[in-house]
Amino acid sequence: MHYELVAKFAQTWGLVYFIILFGLVLLYALWPGNQKQFDEAARIPLDDESLDNEEGQ
Repeated sequence: MHYELVAKFAQTWGLVYFIILFGLVLLYALWPGNQKQFDEAARIPLDDESLDNEEGQ
């Protein structure tokens, strides 16, 4: 196999792989069943309870 052939294969199918992977991650992030989990994670920096526990230690 020549370098050019391997490079062309990697560029073409690598792009297809990453587009599919990006689509799956986007689908997972926007799936309605995962909304509660992401909403809870988004509130973590605003949660004062965890700061109170760390200061008391």
